[in-house]
Amino acid sequence: MTDDIRLMKGNEALAEAALRAGMHAYFGYPITPQSEILEYLAVHGSKRGAVVLQAESELAAINMVYGAAGAGARVMITSSSPGISLMQEGISYMASAEIPFLIANVQRGGPGLGTIQPSQADYFQATKGGGHGDYRLLVLAPSSVQEMADFAFLGFRLAEEYRIGAMILTDGALGQMMEKLVLPPDGSLRQTEKPWATTGKPVFRERNILTSLFIQPEKMEEVNLKLQAKYRRLHEEVRFETFGLDDAEIVLVAFGLSARISQKAMELARERGIRVGLVRPITLYPFPTAILAQVALTTEAFLVVEMNAGQMLEDVELAVRGMKPVFFKGRMGGMLPSPEEVLKEIETLASKVAVEVRN
Repeated sequence: MTDDIRLMKGNEALAEAALRAGMHAYFGYPITPQSEILEYLAVHGSKRGAVVLQAESELAAINMVYGAAGAGARVMITSSSPGISLMQEGISYMASAEIPFLIANVQRGGPGLGTIQPSQADYFQATKGGGHGDYRLLVLAPSSVQEMADFAFLGFRLAEEYRIGAMILTDGALGQMMEKLVLPPDGSLRQTEKPWATTGKPVFRERNILTSLFIQPEKMEEVNLKLQAKYRRLHEEVRFETFGLDDAEIVLVAFGLSARISQKAMELARERGIRVGLVRPITLYPFPTAILAQVALTTEAFLVVEMNAGQMLEDVELAVRGMKPVFFKGRMGGMLPSPEEVLKEIETLASKVAVEVRN
């Protein structure tokens, strides 16, 4: 079988991959910069057996996901930052009912309606629960169009394995940029058995009830304890990439598009004789805490690079536990840091590190 190589936008790659992953249904609502996902699926989805529906609102769309995924369908929903905010109640309901689904947030600058330019300012919302109650989503952060496609398969697989919501946290630049990619084979993700789904009541079992309403506090605590145990098991799925750590005195930490920018800055710094490494979290939840704690034993300082005011920064600081100083470089509101900007921060930090080492 020859590789299926395409030149595609990130949004279109995600949509095509979802179809190839056996998606049964998609519900959404147009919002820039992710509207191409809905547009692509509207053209191609029904031809390939998928239900594709533009709902009247984000609130309606997320509750359609609840119904379809609860009936055992493999379902995806996508939006951008303000639209994801409107979906939080439904996401929390599905977390309590343990309904698997895939959601993609193609982030834009905020707060508020903000701009249509790329951002990473929804990190807190994605990784800390977003809605009400003690729940989590599995959060994957792609840094290329290839990963936009790959993570559709990975997200569906892990969502169904753990009965959890999986989020692809990407941004407007990755959604709009065009790159060459190899698309996964059609139908290569098997459909899983879902004995918990509301598919009708056979005579050999009790009826399935999927709800998030538990009036008795003892029962609600029991549900919460079960969820927390599942989230602990989810730490087996931690994923990350590392570059140049063997001799690094300064380690950059960045995810998504910021990681690509940081990798270029790392290369520029090494050309100037500055020993720089990079840790790129791929799963933002569960977060790769252990590798950062390990790196803190050998490096001199960390520089966190994000397209926000410093959100992942807090998780890096918690992972490092004060063993080494953690610095921050961020741009906000849809602005991207350039490799040269990050390099300037590295050079300033390298001077500080050299002084501290001498002292």
